[in-house]
Amino acid sequence: MQLSFPYPETDHAQVAGVDEVGRGPLAGEVVAAAVILDPQRPVPGLRDSKKLSAAQRERLYERIVEQALCYALGRATAQEIDELNILQASLLAMSRAVAGLAVQPGFVYVDGLHCPRWDYASTAVVKGDARVDCIAAASIIAKVTRDREMEALESVYPGYGFSQHKGYPTAVHLAALRRLGPCAIHRRSYRPVQLAMAEGAQNIMEDHG
Repeated sequence: MQLSFPYPETDHAQVAGVDEVGRGPLAGEVVAAAVILDPQRPVPGLRDSKKLSAAQRERLYERIVEQALCYALGRATAQEIDELNILQASLLAMSRAVAGLAVQPGFVYVDGLHCPRWDYASTAVVKGDARVDCIAAASIIAKVTRDREMEALESVYPGYGFSQHKGYPTAVHLAALRRLGPCAIHRRSYRPVQLAMAEGAQNIMEDHG
């Protein structure tokens, strides 16, 4: 991937990219990744994780983990999303990811419109996962990590189809919410979850009416 604008005037090995996945789902954590690529070991094929197949993401994930100078993950729980709102929870997850890097960056590229409140020199880049290689790498790490974790939660919370839809508001997920009600990892501040909770409460009242 060729950058559409140059790196800042600092050591390329100290430039991090950070991105998050999981704003839209009704359940699960928002997961952020921060990556510092090694300029001596480029990873070909980096691009926006949403434009890659699952198999392509898995292959690139392994190469990034092996070849990047370092990477780290950060998260915000469903409870933190409910307490803070999804934007602030996403920024919190990104802050945690960058703070976890083994090599602290001299500059950070952040995907989106907003940078977290921190002391790092940084800039937000709209559609950064399609424009900046280290953000693209971060988007892949975050996406693969979250998808794997949601698949694992299928056995913890059976019946919702998490391995299939990863928590997004598909017809299957919404039907399960209406049938089963929300579980511990659902985001109760999200309207579809609130509606399912209200419908479930109404059904209970009618059953005992």
